[in-house]
Amino acid sequence: MALQDYTDQGGKDTRSGFGVGMLELGRNNPNVVALCADLLGSLKLDDFVKEFPERFVQCGIAEANMISVAAGMTIGGKIPFATTFANFATGRVYDQIRQSVAYSNKNVKIAASHAGLTLGEDGATHQILEDIGLMQMLPGMTVINPCDFNQTKAATLALGEHVGPAYLRFGRPKWPNFTPENQTFEIGKAVLMNEGKDVTIFATGHLVWKSLEAARQLEAEGVSVELINIHTIKPLDEEAVLRSVSKTGCAVVCEEHNVIGGLGSTIATLLAKAKPTPTEFVAVNDSFGESGTPDQLLAKYGLETVNVYQAAKKVLNRK
Repeated sequence: MALQDYTDQGGKDTRSGFGVGMLELGRNNPNVVALCADLLGSLKLDDFVKEFPERFVQCGIAEANMISVAAGMTIGGKIPFATTFANFATGRVYDQIRQSVAYSNKNVKIAASHAGLTLGEDGATHQILEDIGLMQMLPGMTVINPCDFNQTKAATLALGEHVGPAYLRFGRPKWPNFTPENQTFEIGKAVLMNEGKDVTIFATGHLVWKSLEAARQLEAEGVSVELINIHTIKPLDEEAVLRSVSKTGCAVVCEEHNVIGGLGSTIATLLAKAKPTPTEFVAVNDSFGESGTPDQLLAKYGLETVNVYQAAKKVLNRK
């Protein structure tokens, strides 16, 4: 596919992709169960619960307990999806995840909505920007950050087949839905969205769309952009990263996360070890968020299309 092949099929929130994926998983695998911490509607699990009430546990506002219950359920062969907001699914319960899930290598899927700045008006206490860093530091933890409704659904289905601890990150707002419907999701395999030779843009989550818009602007000016969707933060598709920068000679990394500890840090570490490359980063610059609309926050914190465009221009001058 090329840049012009990606069109918005109509805005949908990525959390709804998770909900649709869970319903399909439930129909296909009787061992799939869901747990929630008093946020059933927000996690779009209503249809799953209606069809499979005996396979749902409402844990209430007790996230640490939810993670521990989920870990225990795996002993009996269940595949639990523990769900809540990203802030409560990671920061609040990190000890339980580390000890009972990651260290114990339990087949728990932690599915987290309302990640990043774009949850909007709930503000800084809910806008966790450190979750990717927290989760990818845990040995054995798979970390996935899909970019739209279709990809979130596909990622959910893939995690139903995956064995081992995993973190699935998605968001609240309606967002362009532009990747193929009924796509195959391969954990740990980057998606080459457009081939180019001048600059590579690596993007994850909501910023894949912003990067796509920026790539179109750059291409219109004669800049050949290689755009790669890194939906799996860990394990990182190192081969795809190195192959691309070997061709383009410079890179931009874009994410709705703190510039420290996220995809940018991971790619920078790889490049430092294997192929030092001029790289720019579009991310939140080591700060907390605040209340506002998603568009206001993306603009204020430098995560808009123009910021990706400017970062690409800057890194091209560093080659």
